[in-house]
Amino acid sequence: MDIVLKGVTVADPFSPFHLQTSDVFIQNGFIAEIGNLSRISEETIAVEGLHVSPGFADVFAHFCDPGQEQRETLETGALAAAYGGYTDVMVLPNTIPAMHHKAGVEYIVQRSRRLPVSVHPIGAVTKNAEGKELAEMYDMQDSGAVAFSDGLCPLQSSGIAVKALQYLKAVDKTLIQLPDDGSLSAHGLMNEGIASTRLGLPGKPAIAEELMIGRDLELAKYTGSKLHITGVSTAKGINLIKAAKKAGVSVTCSVTPYHLFFSDDDLNDYDTNLKVSPPLRTKTDCEALKAALLDGVIDCIASHHLPQHTDNKIVEFEYAKNGMIGLETCFAAVRTTVPQLSLERLVDLFSTAPRKIFALPQTSVQAGQLASLSLFLPNAEWMPSTFYSRSKNSAFTGKTLTGKPLGIIHKGGLLLRPQ
Repeated sequence: MDIVLKGVTVADPFSPFHLQTSDVFIQNGFIAEIGNLSRISEETIAVEGLHVSPGFADVFAHFCDPGQEQRETLETGALAAAYGGYTDVMVLPNTIPAMHHKAGVEYIVQRSRRLPVSVHPIGAVTKNAEGKELAEMYDMQDSGAVAFSDGLCPLQSSGIAVKALQYLKAVDKTLIQLPDDGSLSAHGLMNEGIASTRLGLPGKPAIAEELMIGRDLELAKYTGSKLHITGVSTAKGINLIKAAKKAGVSVTCSVTPYHLFFSDDDLNDYDTNLKVSPPLRTKTDCEALKAALLDGVIDCIASHHLPQHTDNKIVEFEYAKNGMIGLETCFAAVRTTVPQLSLERLVDLFSTAPRKIFALPQTSVQAGQLASLSLFLPNAEWMPSTFYSRSKNSAFTGKTLTGKPLGIIHKGGLLLRPQ
């Protein structure tokens, strides 16, 4: 398919056309020409203010397939990702059965070949993601696993965690940890603090996250292995990571859009879409996360796309399941809540850094490069109302956001959000 982008602004610091308004001609899945072109095509895209960047990559999303297809499938998850501007998505192993062997990894690899986005499996560290016995990680990485994690069930045992880190060092893979000490937060429903007391809800203390971060940083230092901490939500947690980076620990981290956009004060009406893990923290923590984005401590953005069926959200807060969908609103939420971020920093957070951390294919808006591109309007205001994920559990419904993703060019095809 031949595709022509007319009058688009290139957002790619590695491209000689960075911040220039040009035409882009794509032929047979590759960027053929960039400049002031007279070409036209049956697929000619001309949208005022349109920007093009290297394809966004997400590092922590749940597509629930196999086993929980009532929440999401590979097909619906891929569609939501494409309309959110993502060409690449790393998916969690918390499926049924868990992705803890090469057959599970191969299922994702083979099924994703015909999808509009590239879906990369994260292999489970332990069998059934139960945290008890190491899974066959070598076989999984040989079959296509790009990283390893027990996903929504972070490793609680220090012994298992250190063995996993040692093993992954040998195969040059990264351990992804969601920071949560379950023994301290098992019964909490929201952040422990003034807001939880006022609302009469059991709290999850920040120390449950910070202790886990501190432990994992020490283990990464001890083993010399690569660690990625995702969903960091507290100011102290960020400071621990910042200090570890300065000390030479091989650690990276990501933050979710909702931990930037919302705080525990937003739970006053008991909106179950805001029940997440780690929980929403204080406004002070939100500001610390934003500052860490601006000064480079936070390496990338993770959507933590976690679809939940309506039955798991339209219930009392106590019984609601954690999580919200996020792929379609991720870019806009970050753009809205941290408007100081430059285009260069946004491209780094959404594309360059996640690709570098997890050794995903790098791409650039240059002639001769594979066309793996995100299309977006950085200054457009819009209000999310229609979602292409199978689940609709978003707290951003009806919010006015700045920065609208329109779609992607990937795998030789074009997919644009219906206008």
